[in-house]
Amino acid sequence: MTDAIRAQDLCKSFGSFKAVEDVTLGVAEGGITALLGPSGSGKSTVLRMIAGLEDPTSGRIWIGDQEQTHRKAQERRVGMVFQHYALFRHMTVWENIAFGLSVRGENKTVQRKRADELLSLVQLTPFAERYPQQLSGGQRQRVALARALAPRPKVLLLDEPFGALDARVRQDLRSWLDEVHRELGITSLLVTHDQEEALELAQQVIVMHEGRIEQTGTPHEIYNEPATPFVASFVGAVNVLKGLVIGGQIQFGDYYLRGADHLSDGSGAHAYVRPHDVVVSNQPVNGSSTAARVDRVAELGWIAKIHLVLPDGQQLVAEMATEAASGFEPAKNVFVDLRNAKVFEPGGIPASDELAAS
Repeated sequence: MTDAIRAQDLCKSFGSFKAVEDVTLGVAEGGITALLGPSGSGKSTVLRMIAGLEDPTSGRIWIGDQEQTHRKAQERRVGMVFQHYALFRHMTVWENIAFGLSVRGENKTVQRKRADELLSLVQLTPFAERYPQQLSGGQRQRVALARALAPRPKVLLLDEPFGALDARVRQDLRSWLDEVHRELGITSLLVTHDQEEALELAQQVIVMHEGRIEQTGTPHEIYNEPATPFVASFVGAVNVLKGLVIGGQIQFGDYYLRGADHLSDGSGAHAYVRPHDVVVSNQPVNGSSTAARVDRVAELGWIAKIHLVLPDGQQLVAEMATEAASGFEPAKNVFVDLRNAKVFEPGGIPASDELAAS
């Protein structure tokens, strides 16, 4: 599959501050790629450089087979959707959608046909003559998307498009955007700090931190095979346990995890384990589990969180179906299995993909 967007060695400095440093990426044609990271990670700056709204300090940008590094934004044929809609308050919904076509000099017939098509696509035909202030937040964002699509851009750039909406509306719009994308097949680059949003919508996820790319991969790879401690801790909930390397194993109290043969004895190691990967049982499991004590249980609808304390005092959380957690009460002694832990040196070098407990 060819890349619809490519960036090579992108850097962006604001005075002495390096917002983006040596970013090289490719966005597959016809898919959704998510730029995921916390605030200040540089993801929106990368998007704005691709859009032509910021000039890179160094590096190059291609859209399709044409280099765009020094082209103006209006010459790049990109559609842009921002977090805060940026709709024209004095224009109706229909006029907002047709605006880009009007600027390009399309005749009224073309404008009418395209705007009507998009009104139907975003399910807002009955609202064509309303003004933005007469719409809900979710409806306004659908208008913003339709306006971005009107000139038939080569790529669609979305900068935290659902960030200003409440959780229920965000979920509804994610499902709707997924359906629209499947219908249109337009290449999209989505900037978000919401891990669930990135994992649900994107076929490829690029995780950024402090201006650099930490990892690029499928949602499965990013979640289940994190390349760095930052990715392991930022993408999804995770327990972090601190241990010591002894004889090629990581020791937590009297519990050991194999897989640290390449680490020096006496060095520190961190084990990252997802709450749903913590197996809690009343009996030891094939000698691979360690004792723990239930501290408290929190029921969140169909899922329960069991807060546990290991013999060395470290705490962790296990998640399971509420029905399965019914027998685990506070102060009860149980056994936990941590075989799916991902172990890193404190500096971030992975010890192995998967470790088995001894």
